[in-house]
Amino acid sequence: MRILVTGGAGFLGSHLCDRLIADGHDVTVIDNLFTGRKQNIAHLLQHPRFEFVRHDVIDPFKFEVDQIYNLACPASPPHYQFNPIKTTKTSVMGAINCLGLAKRVRARVFQASTSEVYGDPAIHPQPESYWGNVNPIGKRSCYDEGKRCAETLFFDYHRENGVDIRVVRIFNTYGPRMHEADGRVVSNFIVQALRGQDITIYGDGSQTRSFCYVDDLIEGWLRLMAQTETVGPFNLGNPGEFTMLQLAELTLKLVGGKSKIVYKPLPADDPKQRRPDITLAQKVLGGWTPKVPLEEGLARTIAYFKPRV
Repeated sequence: MRILVTGGAGFLGSHLCDRLIADGHDVTVIDNLFTGRKQNIAHLLQHPRFEFVRHDVIDPFKFEVDQIYNLACPASPPHYQFNPIKTTKTSVMGAINCLGLAKRVRARVFQASTSEVYGDPAIHPQPESYWGNVNPIGKRSCYDEGKRCAETLFFDYHRENGVDIRVVRIFNTYGPRMHEADGRVVSNFIVQALRGQDITIYGDGSQTRSFCYVDDLIEGWLRLMAQTETVGPFNLGNPGEFTMLQLAELTLKLVGGKSKIVYKPLPADDPKQRRPDITLAQKVLGGWTPKVPLEEGLARTIAYFKPRV
């Protein structure tokens, strides 16, 4: 197939492109390189079935394609809060442009949504039926509400215009090619430990996250796009739940060194718990379930970061 990937030079996008090329597809990436990096796709630039176009999804675009993966949006708090208005525009206008193209060329279109649509959840773990507990005017709202609005647009285009959509809510994912300065907890802990700095935990370390290795997530995406039973939304992530303190201690164990754990105040609206209910994905996606344990995935990610920090 001919496949368009918006945000394809990012962490997740570049891994998706690797799989799509390996599976024999023609891949076009558009990315404005705000958080994406050309080095993530450098190994693909000379491939005859790969094309990179520097472009911002806020501006209209036209391609003749069979599938669209819409991944374009800064996804870590420091990056999406750097220009919050642009973040919301990227989510909303990017979704409109992808959906308009999908409608015109009759392509199947994938929306990379987020567990952030659940906000600071009052239900645990979070099923797709949960509407969330989101602050609409906080510092995280540009991302949370932008992604919620994008989901609204996807389902309205599906209902009103028959656009063939797939929507996935991504929970914490990690692996090689994460940006070392993205402010996410896995990359923060690894970089701090490798540099011999103190490991910074925000809050008391009891808040939890679920960590899915990137290869497991991408496998779920491909299965999601291949099936025709339901459009979603689907939770995709690893249901294993770890506290921030457990993650910090495991990172220190794997990296070694003499870093100490220090505690700082918890940022506003930071969720206290986050774990996906993946029952729907396991049922519809051929028994999909994450396979890479946290310790193994962290070891692979540390090996990626070692020569870079």
